[in-house]
Amino acid sequence: MSKVTVVGAGNVGATCANVLAHADLVRDVVLLDIKGDFAKGKALDSWQQAPIDSYSTRLTGTDNYADTADSDIVVITAGIPRRPGMSRDDLIATNAKIVSSVTKSIMEHSKNPIIIVVSNPLDVMTYAAYTASGLDKSRVFGMAGILDTARYRAFLATALDVSPKDIQAMLLGGHGDTMVPLPRYTTVAGIPVTELISDKDLDAIVQRTKKGGGELVGLMGTSAWYAPGAAAAQMVGAIIRDEHRIFPCCSLLTGEYGLKDIFLGVPVKLGKNGIHEVLELKLNSDEMKLMNTSADHVKKVIEVYHSLA
Repeated sequence: MSKVTVVGAGNVGATCANVLAHADLVRDVVLLDIKGDFAKGKALDSWQQAPIDSYSTRLTGTDNYADTADSDIVVITAGIPRRPGMSRDDLIATNAKIVSSVTKSIMEHSKNPIIIVVSNPLDVMTYAAYTASGLDKSRVFGMAGILDTARYRAFLATALDVSPKDIQAMLLGGHGDTMVPLPRYTTVAGIPVTELISDKDLDAIVQRTKKGGGELVGLMGTSAWYAPGAAAAQMVGAIIRDEHRIFPCCSLLTGEYGLKDIFLGVPVKLGKNGIHEVLELKLNSDEMKLMNTSADHVKKVIEVYHSLA
């Protein structure tokens, strides 16, 4: 694979493109935005960084979808953040139109790309991209679980005073307050996390993880970008290298976990063909209840999307 397009040259998109360039995995990264000069400036800045940080990936900024032709992977970060006075329905309607339009424009120039959706509300935007693309479900999925799990692992690393490199964790469900962190599947260098931290402290970290995005908005007045951009880039890397890495991703379910026709965060095997397999964990009754609650929430958001279409 040799070409990746990132749609949206805002903080998340520009970070994703820059991280990909540093990884030196592909020949070309195209950064596309309706503000063409803005995208060109971000791309040029990153390209001028190449001699300093020693990478060869060439970055190009554009507002012309023809420049995305024959993209192997497309990362969609386009959309607007929720603004004061804007309802959730307003956000869904606006961003669904943007994501659908972007997807259709991409498909006019690339035959069978893999599409990674980052735009919010994540679960329904992934559904919108899938519907607009006509691609197989294995080739359209969303980035959320990797980011949420990274936050969970970072909080644990701080609490335990250990390296985040040694923490492995899994998280399911929708992107938001109904996400389902799984302490039972969380380890530190192979040691169950429950042996290293009290139930009270662990629950506090789980709750902080669920509010992780909101915490950053409260601190900065805007959404996060370093971790989301890097998370999307990590997914691209796993696909290009055909690593078959196990990541929590927003995927279309067709019966897994007893759920159908819904995009929800689940562990998947990620490689050159996109999602090679959805892994179905053996959840206990409490975990399954949380999973169903999360699914019900996402279904309501999708119903709003359909009502506005």
